[in-house]
Amino acid sequence: MDAVRRLGNTSIEVYPIGLGAMPLSLNGRPDKEQAHSVIEAFIQSGGNYIDTANVYCADASEIGHNERLITNILSKLNPEKEIIIATKGGVKRDRDNWIADGTPKFLRQSCEQSLNDLKTDSIFLYQLHAPDPDVPLTDSVGEILKLKDEGKIQHIGLSNVDVEQIELALSITAILSVQNRCNLFNKKSFANGVVKFCKNNEIAFIAHSPVGGHFEHAQHTDNVSLKQVADKYQTTTYQIMIAWLLRKSSAIFPILGATKVSSINDSLKAIKIDLQKEDMQLLKRI
Repeated sequence: MDAVRRLGNTSIEVYPIGLGAMPLSLNGRPDKEQAHSVIEAFIQSGGNYIDTANVYCADASEIGHNERLITNILSKLNPEKEIIIATKGGVKRDRDNWIADGTPKFLRQSCEQSLNDLKTDSIFLYQLHAPDPDVPLTDSVGEILKLKDEGKIQHIGLSNVDVEQIELALSITAILSVQNRCNLFNKKSFANGVVKFCKNNEIAFIAHSPVGGHFEHAQHTDNVSLKQVADKYQTTTYQIMIAWLLRKSSAIFPILGATKVSSINDSLKAIKIDLQKEDMQLLKRI
């Protein structure tokens, strides 16, 4: 497996496995010291892509918590190589609810706040967190394009979208990335053609929840076929699930949601696993 992958149609090379920092800021999150150790372990192992969002926090009173946390930790680590930060806007927090708001006014407000929380003049990758069913996608993407033209962001991404929505966005502007939930037990983005479309159009496909996400990862480890492949390679089922995604397409970049250093150290080893054809066929039947 290659040690780096080109991000979309850019010349920028990133480690094939990124860090999804959301669990570091939700309810039940680790303390700041542990969060620091997780990000430090990720960078020391070669990672250089961190995914966040303004709504990754405990509730509506602390919007931007995850962005501020990452910024603070990176300032203390002072990494030698550039760390790419991707964030998102277009979702509101209302107590425990996550509600799409793709209005141009809210997107601009969110981006301005993210610039402040990330302590930067220009965000590398700004992603529409989710299409708003009450706002034309062209309006939402159009406002993000204005922010790009103003130099406040460098690249545009989409999240939680299908092929038709990607095509509509592409009719307005270039799209660097698409981020959808995707794993061995949730193959929707393969079935509906999103991954193939991204590959054919040099769009990076960011796979979040690569081992099942916060609520589902534990139940997957009992799958007989998955355990069989893990035993063959003398590794964990988590590594196999990540290796499977990496093997499926060179456009895919799984992002890990980890709160423990041990999870980071284990999962990043997936890059060293080269699943054979017969193993991919066995996993395909899951």
